[in-house]
Amino acid sequence: MYTTNTIEGFHRQIRKVTKTKGAFTSDMALLKLIYLATQNIVEKWTAPLPNWGIVASQLDIIFAERARININTI
Repeated sequence: MYTTNTIEGFHRQIRKVTKTKGAFTSDMALLKLIYLATQNIVEKWTAPLPNWGIVASQLDIIFAERARININTI
């Protein structure tokens, strides 16, 4: 898999949120901010990802013990 504009855009939006903060009181504070930013970013996604079914199938095979991906709901 290659880094796509979608992933780079996601990283840019995360950097935009974290860059404005001077310092974080703890690692957990940073993780919470990234989690909330991710939730806001995901709500804005409307276009389907190209070849996502193939990618999801490969991730499910490679990382089966970590997470189950339900391709039908994506």
